[in-house]
Amino acid sequence: MEQYPTENFSALDATGVCRHTFIKRVPGIDVSHDKAEALKRLDKVHREIRGAICVGDWPLSTAEQIHGDKIAIVDVPAAGDKEFTGCDGIITNQRKIALGIHVADCCAVYIVDPKAPAIGLVHSGKNGTELAIVSKAIQQMRERFGSNPAELIVQLSPCIRPPHYEIDFAAKVVEQCRAEGVTHIHDNGVCTACHVDRYYSYRAEKGKTGRMLALLGLL
Repeated sequence: MEQYPTENFSALDATGVCRHTFIKRVPGIDVSHDKAEALKRLDKVHREIRGAICVGDWPLSTAEQIHGDKIAIVDVPAAGDKEFTGCDGIITNQRKIALGIHVADCCAVYIVDPKAPAIGLVHSGKNGTELAIVSKAIQQMRERFGSNPAELIVQLSPCIRPPHYEIDFAAKVVEQCRAEGVTHIHDNGVCTACHVDRYYSYRAEKGKTGRMLALLGLL
């Protein structure tokens, strides 16, 4: 994986029940376009990386991402790739399904329940955090899959932070997780706008940029 611009999180690796990665800025690809065109240009490399982490033949479930608080639930085997309209998060207890969330300043929140097992991947920016979308994902994992919040592993991706953004929504996500009873919360504190050499930043690049891709799947 060293040849690819990816980042892995030791807390998720340690669960032993999932495959994951966070695809960062891809060098050499002009993404100074709208989101649709940028994703089109990044698709080939993103597919290669899915193959490199051995989820290339897994169905990919993504969320439309409208900055809301709706969570899609995948509790039956997926027949193929699918985008869930009107959703900003996905939870599942199905094995060998890759969940995907695109971000470029917002936070991708990985949630892993090693016991059930079950997983969730959530897009939480300013609006989603105000709507407590991560809290709702945790609640739905508890209700649907019997997840115990105290046993969940939560990992925040790099995202924009003060002073480059007016609020610290990452800190709010951590607070919300703690309020739900989660104790294993990991955040490396990296700001996307501070490191546009490594990450895409919607704010720093004035809306014309690419998207990182968070990937998570149960073994």
